[in-house]
Amino acid sequence: MSKHQVTITVNGQAYTREIESRLLLVHFIRETLDLTGTHIGCDTTSCGACTILVDGVAVKSCTIFAVSADGKQIETIEGLAQGAALHPLQEGFWEKHGLQCGYCTPGMIMSAKYLLSKNPNPTEEEIRRGISGNLCRCTGYNKIVEAIQYAAEKSKEKDKVTA
Repeated sequence: MSKHQVTITVNGQAYTREIESRLLLVHFIRETLDLTGTHIGCDTTSCGACTILVDGVAVKSCTIFAVSADGKQIETIEGLAQGAALHPLQEGFWEKHGLQCGYCTPGMIMSAKYLLSKNPNPTEEEIRRGISGNLCRCTGYNKIVEAIQYAAEKSKEKDKVTA
């Protein structure tokens, strides 16, 4: 088996590891780094539970080889909160009851983070389109949409205060 040395920055911390070339990025995150917030749901990019940000873009980590992330910036659900302060999306999911079993939640939040980075004031339709690659079997999506709307509004309020 072919091994490669990679340096991948995850949530602001650089990690250098020697890994097999066939190791999937989701397994690198969960098993090599012990960051288990990124979930494995389908291994076919169908469910979105493994969604993370790679260089700021939402990707499904279950079908990407970790070697392809060499030199890249990765953000996982563990990187969102600032100490005890929840990210507005995490707060929104809490306040608006945007989760039930919670399995899809990390991937859903990371997809929403990407959406809000591109469109800080999305319509309901744009939110639904933005999370369309993430499956939730529990909620019916209404509360998830409300949670993302909450986060967008909270971010706008924060921007007004800092302006």
